[in-house]
Amino acid sequence: MLEAVANWIIYVISALGYPGVILTMAIESALIPLPSEIIMPFSGFLVSTGRFDLNLVALSGAIGNVLGSLAAYALGYWGHEKLVRRFIRRFGKWFLISEKELDETEKLLRKFKDLVVLGSRVVPGIRTVISLPCGFAKLPLGRFIVLTFIGSLAWSYFLAWIGFVMGENWDSLGPYFHKADAVVVVLIIGASLFYVYHKIKN
Repeated sequence: MLEAVANWIIYVISALGYPGVILTMAIESALIPLPSEIIMPFSGFLVSTGRFDLNLVALSGAIGNVLGSLAAYALGYWGHEKLVRRFIRRFGKWFLISEKELDETEKLLRKFKDLVVLGSRVVPGIRTVISLPCGFAKLPLGRFIVLTFIGSLAWSYFLAWIGFVMGENWDSLGPYFHKADAVVVVLIIGASLFYVYHKIKN
């Protein structure tokens, strides 16, 4: 399944270019489990081939994050908190979101406020969930957009830069990666299964 998702992401970005980056990152931020850890590094790899510009890739990722986060924010803002929580209890496991994560994120938001909105955008697991409690708390929309954009821009740039560096050194690193392919695949599958099992169990 992970391979199928990765192939779809690669196809969309290859076919659509920057709009593909925006689209996939928007989906990822709208509480749909589409990993930015695949989206942005692949986009960074395309920078190394000369097809993309690193700054525009990072900007596209941040714009996509803002758009997707607005959908989650609206859900928290307009949807009754009890209804959202009931939905997460019943169907959250399919989106890899637990009520425990939501509670922890709300506590952090109440304690650290704007710093959480900004900093959470570079923390896997919390970076997408944070939009819901921001909606619950009725955080001013303008502030939410600015903080989300800044944090997402940093995250997107970092991941794209990793893909760019890997792409530049692909010829020298390629043989080593090729030998380690089987190990990497086993580790990715094992980690993914453990992560999903842990989320469903909780």
